[in-house]
Amino acid sequence: MSSKNQFKLGIDLGGTKIEAVLLDLTGQIVFKQRVATPADQYRDILWSIQDLLAQAEKYAGYELKVGIGTPGAISPRSGLLRNSNTVCMNGQNLLQDLETTLQRPVRIQNDANCFALSEAMDGAAANYKMVFGVIIGTGTGAGLVFNKQLITGPHAIAGEWGHNFLPWTQDYDVSRDCYCGKQNCIETFLSGPGMAANAKALTNNSLSSRQIVEKAQQGDESCAEQLDHYYDQMARGLAMIINIIDPDAIVLGGGMSNINGIYEAVPARLGKYVFSDFVETKLLPPRFGDSSGVRGAAWLWS
Repeated sequence: MSSKNQFKLGIDLGGTKIEAVLLDLTGQIVFKQRVATPADQYRDILWSIQDLLAQAEKYAGYELKVGIGTPGAISPRSGLLRNSNTVCMNGQNLLQDLETTLQRPVRIQNDANCFALSEAMDGAAANYKMVFGVIIGTGTGAGLVFNKQLITGPHAIAGEWGHNFLPWTQDYDVSRDCYCGKQNCIETFLSGPGMAANAKALTNNSLSSRQIVEKAQQGDESCAEQLDHYYDQMARGLAMIINIIDPDAIVLGGGMSNINGIYEAVPARLGKYVFSDFVETKLLPPRFGDSSGVRGAAWLWS
């Protein structure tokens, strides 16, 4: 039906769904299929991916290369998956098992890396050389891309800024424990639950991050103050990244990236913390939003 190498296949292995897409030569999605993730059945996850691959190959008309994005990362030392919120996959040799099941080589990266790669290849940061792609939602992760090549590092943790200490501590940074075993990680402040927890500690109001943002935009002074705290915490976290890797662009994804004011309020604060007399790093919303992860998985074979 189609000429070989016309399509790129990406599979997003999420906690609730597994989605497969085909990108054509222009980067357009021409095929999409998803199934619910059998979250407690590791073998069923492998078979679900096998079935999605078969459907994609039926559309393409030839054998496809497979790129997969997943929460967590494969340890370069043990080869086993770690830190996945689909816990039945942790401790499994996911790459080897997929290659055996699918009978071909497979490339796997975590979802934040796939997001960063997608936005650097043909997304919001396509015209920039050094790109830091951030996901801020229920957690806080990121990936690093240079010259459209993903940088992972010898420990496969390049971009894991969420588990570093929030710098330049302020009085309104309420100390808290992180699930990783440390205290005051950036994730505990900048994730959606982190914003809500910080606000509750300061005001004793039990509001979600969405409610805080909505009330702030409606003129609630207390919520506006909490949102202002959040902007400054974000600026401090990103300034540390700029001081270390000096990216041309930072792209935000995940639920918290939808806060309208973030793209003006945070850059306005960066100069206070960045070790430079000017700051030109662009802070950008994603071009592909929730589709960036699966698109980035497709780009793993570029």
